[in-house]
Amino acid sequence: MSRIIALDYGTKRVGVAVTDAMQMIASPLDTIHAKDIISFLEKYIAQEDVEAIVLGFPKRMDNTDTHATQHVVGFNRKLSKLFPQLSIHLVDERFTSKIAFDSMIEGGLNKKARKEKGTIDKVSATIILQSFLESRDFKR
Repeated sequence: MSRIIALDYGTKRVGVAVTDAMQMIASPLDTIHAKDIISFLEKYIAQEDVEAIVLGFPKRMDNTDTHATQHVVGFNRKLSKLFPQLSIHLVDERFTSKIAFDSMIEGGLNKKARKEKGTIDKVSATIILQSFLESRDFKR
């Protein structure tokens, strides 16, 4: 099987997570500066067998767009053009930052590590990816 990569896209940083080859476990991979994410993806996809990209999609509780929604829509368009061989899935990312922060506390990360925004971004990407895997397994 191929890997699935997930992105928690932001205009400054992008959290990246990936599955194992069997698509069973989502793991944090890295946090990449937004200006470098395309070259990172090109290199990663050239080295690894990737079948899909999961992209966190920001919405408010009432399902309206956030200030970040249009950035993600534009990034999604760019990904579709650059990687037409990959399926791209948009996944609701509401609460992922809060869940990521709570997970880090439960995991025993110290206060300094929890304040590192890059850590929150890649843990958020992992939660987005795990959510996608669970919803996909439920539909099977």
